Amino acid sequence: MGRFGNFAISFAVICVLAGGMSLFGYGLGHGGPVVMLGSWALIGLLTLLMGMSLADVVSAYPTSGGPYFMAEKLGGPRWGWTTGWLNLLGLLGAIAGIDYGAAVFTGAFAQMQWGINPTPGLTILIFACILAVHGLVNVRGVRVVNALNSIGAWWMIGGVAAIVLALLLAPVQHRSPEFVFTHFANTSGFDSVLYVCLIGALLPGYTFCGYDASSHVAEETTDAQNSAPRGIVRSIWVSWVAGFFLLVALLMSIQDYQGTLNSATGVAPAQIFLDVLGVFGAKVLLLVVIVAMLFCGNAEVAAASRMIWAFSRSRALPWSHLWQKVSGTTQTPVAAVWLAVGAPLVLALPALYSPAAYGAITAINAVGMIPSYGIPVYLALRKGTAYTPGPWTLGRWRRPVGWIAVLYVLAITVVFCLPQSSPITADTFNYAGVSLAVALLLAWLTWVTKGRRDYQLTTPSDQALVEGLV
Repeated sequence: MGRFGNFAISFAVICVLAGGMSLFGYGLGHGGPVVMLGSWALIGLLTLLMGMSLADVVSAYPTSGGPYFMAEKLGGPRWGWTTGWLNLLGLLGAIAGIDYGAAVFTGAFAQMQWGINPTPGLTILIFACILAVHGLVNVRGVRVVNALNSIGAWWMIGGVAAIVLALLLAPVQHRSPEFVFTHFANTSGFDSVLYVCLIGALLPGYTFCGYDASSHVAEETTDAQNSAPRGIVRSIWVSWVAGFFLLVALLMSIQDYQGTLNSATGVAPAQIFLDVLGVFGAKVLLLVVIVAMLFCGNAEVAAASRMIWAFSRSRALPWSHLWQKVSGTTQTPVAAVWLAVGAPLVLALPALYSPAAYGAITAINAVGMIPSYGIPVYLALRKGTAYTPGPWTLGRWRRPVGWIAVLYVLAITVVFCLPQSSPITADTFNYAGVSLAVALLLAWLTWVTKGRRDYQLTTPSDQALVEGLV
């Protein structure tokens, strides 16, 4: 991969056309326009600081292991092991969330086009087909993945521009700037405005995940010490800007607030498309979003498979010898790719019976991934002058920016775990905290039973030596 390809994979994984669109309806009921745009501006800025801090460490340790490799080098085996499990479970949860979201949007399109009722069983079937396609694409090799990521990056930029222009130029009544930037709405069941603002920040909080993908393909990137950190930072600020304009255009185009919030399609942006552009226009824009989601999921599979491969070469996973095998033809960890698509399918099966159960699984996406970004940054700060940065560094700004980033990670992780709806029932309970506790328990149990005996960090040079001897 070149510099643009490295940026493209993180940009594709963040994918404002996936997170921003999937959670748009949530935002309408948890603070409305003022909270959606205000939190997007604030969380985007804090994410940029977090990304810059992580990029500083990535430049020093550009390997496919990503956060776990950095944590191991800076804090020791237990830090590396815990970070690795959090990051891995977060990546698998992200694949489940992204591709299941694509299946839901595909179901909404099928309902509009053919009148097909998107039942849970049909959604799971579509989800399985999407995962299979992503597996088949990723085993073809990094050049194919790189080409698709580059196309996907331009698709997302063009898609955002197309949606914004189509909505704003449509001959319909548009909402005033006062509504877009000041209107507050709350259907969460909670009375506290401050609390609603906090949980409303989950829209950008969940969207700005996955930019560690640039680090996971570092060993396949030219000039990785500069390309990977730049890929992280650029993917965040481009997503931040593009997502802001997308949200503004969607909010300005709402024709019926309650009708959009309670859309029969189950997808709030799809209702806006229908109201503004009619059935044909809505189908076209919905296809733009679905294709963007497919690019996003494919990039996430690429990142997750590299993390699985790197974690396995350090003997951290069961049957590590299988997942670390690399195809002699495509130089791709084929078994790791199929694990990266197979595990999310198994994790998503509870969605057949309970949306809450599925939410508990996919919640590990954010509560696993974001702490795994903060840990190596914290460990680098703790190391003080003993830390040696790479060629891409924040210099004298590293410590103040880094501490702001660490505090942000702590705060947003707590927010992720707060109840999101009242009254709190089995269906409305936020399982993110439970998912995080289970992930930490799993990391501890696997460390006690396997990790402290078998785990051994393997560097790229060690891997090359082993392969040479073989």
